[in-house]
Amino acid sequence: MSTRIYHNPRCSKSRQTLQLLGEKGIEPEVVEYLKTPPSAEELREILRLLGIGPRQLMRSGEAEYKEAGLDDPGLSDAQLIAAMVAHPRLIERPVVIRDGKAVIGRPPENVLDIL
Repeated sequence: MSTRIYHNPRCSKSRQTLQLLGEKGIEPEVVEYLKTPPSAEELREILRLLGIGPRQLMRSGEAEYKEAGLDDPGLSDAQLIAAMVAHPRLIERPVVIRDGKAVIGRPPENVLDIL
């Protein structure tokens, strides 16, 4: 079974989620998305697996969100996805994908739903 985590090592929830996976005997592929941001196509697939829209995957408290005017309800999904590609700090973390299912690890125990 393949497991991938979009991880930010500076985020406590992301570290806790990675630790929880390890405790369950799972060694996921770790993608440090701030160093290697997902493409627009990858983000669309992540959103599809999560069953949410782009705005629900965005960290609205980040400075980039406000500076780019991303709270504008008139922005399209494509524009929001492009903003996340350009500014990966906007992506909520961590995201865990396993066997065609995905979950946001907030709280980290959410990952238990897809194990």
